[in-house]
Amino acid sequence: MAVSFSDLHGEHGLEVLENYLAGKTYISGDQLTRDDIKVFAVVLKKPGAAFPNTSRWYDCVSSHLATRFPGKAVGVRTGGQAAPAEEPKKVAAEGDDDDDLDLFGDETEEDKKAADEREAAKASVKKKESGKSSVLLDVKPWDDETDMKKLEEAVRNVEMPGLLWGASKLQPVGYGIKKLTIMMTIVDDLVSVDNLIEDHLTAEPINEYVQSCDIVAFNKI
Repeated sequence: MAVSFSDLHGEHGLEVLENYLAGKTYISGDQLTRDDIKVFAVVLKKPGAAFPNTSRWYDCVSSHLATRFPGKAVGVRTGGQAAPAEEPKKVAAEGDDDDDLDLFGDETEEDKKAADEREAAKASVKKKESGKSSVLLDVKPWDDETDMKKLEEAVRNVEMPGLLWGASKLQPVGYGIKKLTIMMTIVDDLVSVDNLIEDHLTAEPINEYVQSCDIVAFNKI
């Protein structure tokens, strides 16, 4: 940085800064840098009309800080009054170490574009409907004395978000035993078939009727 703090504290400090800023928006050119923050902290109030370059620079830095960090920017007029002069001293004290100074993060246009693209991608994922699957289950009773009507009623009474029971039928297994074959449609992100079987269909109180369940078919819709 060509302009040092000692330059600005001297009798002709603003004149030095005024000449240095001729043809520039910021101290280092067209982008706000840590140098602008440090010098801004030393210039405690907006220069008068005699220093048009410095006054324009002061407004640019004030506007940037006011936008990105409300409450930290100084020199930004509110109701015709400038913010207290003590605030820039605080900013300067906090910014003495370049490694710790992160008032604005040096965000580039590329960074902003990448952040916008990430947000758009997240919004797109949220709007996209979760995948669905069609599952065919075999629900087996304990024996030939199990009331299959009550078994099916117990199975269909299992309700959870993303689960829809479909058609069913009883099929003979042997020795007078029948099994319930039943269709269901699930939202993949909401329903785990393994958990459904373990935590509901073969757990109390349904396990009074259901001995086991097998996945016969599992197809993505």
